[in-house]
Amino acid sequence: MARVETTARLHFGFGNLSLAHDRLYGALGVALDRPGLIVEAESAEAVACEYEPAREYVERACSLLTVPGATVTVERTLPRHVGLGSGTQLALATLTAVARAHDREPAVREHAPALGRGGRSGIGVAAFERGGFVLDSGHPTALFTSEAPELGEWTVPSVAAHHRIPDSWRFLVVVPDAPPGRSGSDEDAAMRRAVTEAAPELAERVAGIIVRQVLPAVADGSAARFGDAVSEVGRLNGTWYAGEQGGTYRPPVGGIIASLTDAPAVYGAGQSSWGPVVYGVTDMDHAEAARDAGRAALDAAGVDGEVLVVEGRNRGATVDQ
Repeated sequence: MARVETTARLHFGFGNLSLAHDRLYGALGVALDRPGLIVEAESAEAVACEYEPAREYVERACSLLTVPGATVTVERTLPRHVGLGSGTQLALATLTAVARAHDREPAVREHAPALGRGGRSGIGVAAFERGGFVLDSGHPTALFTSEAPELGEWTVPSVAAHHRIPDSWRFLVVVPDAPPGRSGSDEDAAMRRAVTEAAPELAERVAGIIVRQVLPAVADGSAARFGDAVSEVGRLNGTWYAGEQGGTYRPPVGGIIASLTDAPAVYGAGQSSWGPVVYGVTDMDHAEAARDAGRAALDAAGVDGEVLVVEGRNRGATVDQ
């Protein structure tokens, strides 16, 4: 028996989506302490998994590891396709549980592409490996193709910068009751359209913010400066995505972010990945006020939803055998 526990992540955006620059993508994000996902596996002679979203990952994991099978149970799940990285965490947790059940090394970074993960962003893989704040190196732009590559025909972007998330920081997570974000082939098609139409001048502005604001803020431990910086990265990314999601932010995210921007306890707010999750940056002294601001933002937008205030996570997935 092997039991793997991992958690959600926030995705603040990419450094570049334009084909006019040498490097493409280059994502930044953080691992969260919760919500979490738990996968258990036992070695077996065939594949058994009642949780349908995980079954394909079990089958691929057995093939990659050259083992006959596994009985897999998903004890706790992350909300799917809302901007918390559920797909990558489920895939890697399943791979790791199957591997450990057979006393094998999971080699998650090596095998992630064959599970369909890590093609653009390396944040989910890095968060699974070690948590923290991550900026990945993206891909050489010359590797971009108009059609999606075959499964596994890429490498996960390497980690360009990694920092421990300060213990005093907190992240407001607002999950509105709204349709899920893009995923699968729909997401891939939308990203490819966005890349081919992306304005190159925005990348220079985003790069400047990452180098001169985001990285110094996390290194210095300033939640206020960090929140301001990542929210601006997200806003500029939204300009690239406007044609795909109906504006800088997808509905109803824009209204929620506008409300949070006016809240003194929230230092910066944005959309995680394709949403609808909205994040805010705060600290332990303002956590309750930030939670109240999240609830008020949902009310102002006229939608129901869940509001969490969580710590960052500075360790990777945990494995028990």
